[in-house]
Amino acid sequence: MLLGTSGLIVGLAIAGVAMATAMTYSFRGTLDRSADTTVGEIAAMLEEGSTLPSPLPAPAGQVVQVLDAQHRVVAGDRNADLLVPLLHRDEIDKALHERITVSGDRALQPDQLRVTVRQVEDGRIVVVAVPLGDYNRSLELLKTSLWVTYPALVTILVAIAWKVVGQALAPVDRLSASAERITGAATDERLPVPPSSDEIQRLAVTLNHMLDRLATTRARQRSFIADAAHELRSPLASMRIQVEVAQQLGDWQTVGDDLLTDLDRLSRLVDDLLLLARADERDGRRVAREPVEMQSLLRTLAKRYTGVDVEPSGESLWVEGEQDALIRVVLNLADNAVRHARNKVVLQAESDGQEVVVTVTDDGEGIPGPLRERVFDRFTRLDDGRARDAGGTGLGLAIVRELVRRHGGTVRLLDARPGVRAEVRLPRFVDSVM
Repeated sequence: MLLGTSGLIVGLAIAGVAMATAMTYSFRGTLDRSADTTVGEIAAMLEEGSTLPSPLPAPAGQVVQVLDAQHRVVAGDRNADLLVPLLHRDEIDKALHERITVSGDRALQPDQLRVTVRQVEDGRIVVVAVPLGDYNRSLELLKTSLWVTYPALVTILVAIAWKVVGQALAPVDRLSASAERITGAATDERLPVPPSSDEIQRLAVTLNHMLDRLATTRARQRSFIADAAHELRSPLASMRIQVEVAQQLGDWQTVGDDLLTDLDRLSRLVDDLLLLARADERDGRRVAREPVEMQSLLRTLAKRYTGVDVEPSGESLWVEGEQDALIRVVLNLADNAVRHARNKVVLQAESDGQEVVVTVTDDGEGIPGPLRERVFDRFTRLDDGRARDAGGTGLGLAIVRELVRRHGGTVRLLDARPGVRAEVRLPRFVDSVM
């Protein structure tokens, strides 16, 4: 409001000064044109040799004199002195080049006179004086009007602006008050959305969407922490029981082997938790990009397993992404497939337009359709006891989805009959084909 009001005051002041200046030049120009017309008419009569009438014709208020070469008055209008010239000799010389202003006392006038002088060819001089009374009174009236209307106009405009801005910002005050009431615990409360379709309404909608995302993130974090605590409690409790049994029986050799197994499982769990935490931190950021050829990547990783085959492809299939992350995606899917397969697992990469499709297929029991999306949730196991025995943490597929999403791709589970086919779609990097 302060900046807007200051700009308004300055703008109106500049406009007022400009108008006063323009009116001043307009009034003065009207007077000068009137004097020039009279001077032209008298000079034309002198140059034509016409006999000058007595008195000389002149508009009301003007004073007209005609002087000879010796600066003596030879003719004049009814307002002019026929004996004493209106201007002195030095003033006449100056007035021949520019208009001058003299006192009205010289012509028995109450107002100052603006004098125009022209010399004709025979040396005679035409002097026309125009009184400045009306001109000065018009300027005074203009200045008085500006001084009266300017403060009133500024006051009215500022009051209107204050009212309009106050009404426009009232929703902001309500948003601020509502935001003050929202705390970390109050996740269901939202900001009021004003009915008007303006920037404030869009701001409220955007902030509410942000609060929804924050609430989702907080719920996800709480669930993650609770699940992590539950998962960590199980191996820790098992290790404690084994140590207590060893203390009673003294069989540290057997207990040591079991402890190492639990420690390996615990280490994998912590590594998976850290990877997911880093994925959450980097949400929305681009991963380090490099060309990765998926066919050779699958052949290299298949060598780590027994009974895992790679379906050959007739072309090189390149994607752009983080190679370590893509390796982790394939390994997690392969580990999951190997744990549940009866005989074999097949890895395959193929082209589908602008995408590279990587599939991991097993011949196990399969997963019912309604549960195929649920298995991507963190700490989800369809067979909890069997997953624990096999060393699973319930985070493998959640990690796969996070890493694939960061690469701009999608992952889903399909029915392979028998078994399950995990399908990963990644954007193809065609410029890297060599």
